[in-house]
Amino acid sequence: QVQLVESGGGLVQAGGSLRLSCVVSGSTFTGYALGWFRQTPGKEREFVVGISWSGNTRYLDSVKGRFTISRDNTKRMVYLRMNSLKQEDTAVYYCAAGSSTDWYSVPRDPRGYDYWGQGTQVTVSS
Repeated sequence: QVQLVESGGGLVQAGGSLRLSCVVSGSTFTGYALGWFRQTPGKEREFVVGISWSGNTRYLDSVKGRFTISRDNTKRMVYLRMNSLKQEDTAVYYCAAGSSTDWYSVPRDPRGYDYWGQGTQVTVSS
């Protein structure tokens, strides 16, 4: 079994920055793609960014140039650096791990991920 725990959410003013972290524990980590999704009340979970085992990345268009994903495989960590935050970035952010992909792909569909964290709230005020 694999467990994911996010941290780093909080309240920030528009234009500010936050860094989310996610630690992956449990069984094998090798080959996993890692992703960040977000969700607001009444809406479906939205892909934000993902990174393959090999380091390929994929971003939601609206966060390109503002958000950066990175991973440290030795520490089993994935990070999301969020700069120039906007009110529309307000959401619960979820970390996800997917074991069913090759080492190069980054799934955008939540069904491409097998394990999920509990979520961390990010609130961007005006």
